[in-house]
This record gives sequence, C-alpha cells and structure tokens, in this order.
Amino acid sequence: MTAPTRRAREQAFHDGQAERRWRTLAAEPARLAGSAEEYLDHESWIRPAFAQLGDVAGRRVLDLGCGHGLAAIVLARRQAHVTALDLSRGYLREARARAAAHAVPIDLVQADAERLPFADASFDAVWGHAILHHLRVDAAANEVRRVLRPGGVAVFCEPWGGNPLLGWARRWLPYAHKERTPDEQPLRPADLQVLRGLFPRLECRGFQLMSMLRRLELPDAWVAALDRFDHRLLEAWPRLAQWCRYVVLTLYR
Repeated sequence: MTAPTRRAREQAFHDGQAERRWRTLAAEPARLAGSAEEYLDHESWIRPAFAQLGDVAGRRVLDLGCGHGLAAIVLARRQAHVTALDLSRGYLREARARAAAHAVPIDLVQADAERLPFADASFDAVWGHAILHHLRVDAAANEVRRVLRPGGVAVFCEPWGGNPLLGWARRWLPYAHKERTPDEQPLRPADLQVLRGLFPRLECRGFQLMSMLRRLELPDAWVAALDRFDHRLLEAWPRLAQWCRYVVLTLYR
C-alpha cells in the first residue's frame, strides 16, 4: 500500500480536527455568531498583524488557510472582498456557517496552498495565520507572489523555531491545545532567506518572548504585564525576536 503524501496527511489531520470542532458547534450553534472581533485579541500578535494589512475596504484579500473562518469574517466586516481558502473541507464547512451567521459575503475555495487556483495578480493582499509552517515554504511563497498584485502586501503569523529551549518544550512538555501534524515545523532562518529571495522587502517582528509563559495558564494580570514587558524589550532590541514564540512576517510585492 502506498504511504499517504504530506498533503494527504495534513488534510486528514485538519478534517479530523474540524469534525471535532463541528460536533461542539452543533451542540452550541450560538457560538457561530459570537464576536469575531474577539479573534483579534486571541493572541498578542494578531491585532498588530492585521494592522500591517492597512485599510482593506474595497480590496481583494485572500485568507490563505482560513481554518475556522474568523479572520475572513473580520476582513469581510471591514469591507474587503474576501476569498477564504483551505485544504480541509471540514474547516470550510465551519467557515461557511460562520459567514452565514455573521451575514457577510465570503468566497470559499477548497485547494492546495502550494497550487493556488487563481490567475496572476488576483489579490491586493494575502493573510495567513499559522499556515506557512505546514507547507513547503518555497512552493507556497512562489504562489503567493504570483497571485499578489504589484504593490500588494502579504502578512503571515507563524510559529518560530529559533529558540532551542522552546523547541524542546514544544516537543516534550504537555500543555493545552497541543495538537500538531506529523510534518509541520516552526519557521527557521533558512525559511526567511527563501522568503527574502522572493520578497526583498520583508519585515519580521517577534512576539511572546517572556510572555510565552502564558502557556502555563498564568493569571491574566501576569500575562498582561509580561506582554507589556515584551513590547518594550523587543522595541529596544528587535534582534531578540529570534528567541520569540511567534513572528509576524510582512511581505511587500
């Protein structure tokens, strides 16, 4: 029997994850209409990353790896023309239901992010949250560059793999929501080199240096204090981003 491909493994993992989520949502359908704006504060990097997109009103935006669809809803409510793409049919079902609950128009597409079914220069902006590290970065980045119009911007929020201690903790320590596919890997400096080869104007900003300790379920006041400390520290010494949990990448076409 032929072993499943990386694409098939990723699709099976996320379809299974989406099915478990769907059973919960089916029991509590009101959650589909919950405030999408809360998504922006779900993690400390999301709101600053969205700001990098600028004003999206009237622009064509691709949500690459849309998952549950909350980012697509935020974009649509800001008057963007949104196309939400995912490999998982299960996640697209959830995104479709959420869009209906919020009464916003979103085009939903099931496709592989390494082979986008769009014409060249189709989008003004691309958004991606925790997607590149599931893909072959060179293949995905080439496709993003192809579908992004000249002058456009792509923003990706990605787990970062530059901190060896964090790498050990990701591998060995138990913590909430620890679900990973067998193939995903946090981005590393070599991936940034690939991206810079295609997008020479690349900005990289680190998030959650000390405040990555929030994964230990610290009190909210402690987390807020650590976030403030991180902000000051990373503003003063941006090179410390190499030790952070996540990075926000802004790619200018």
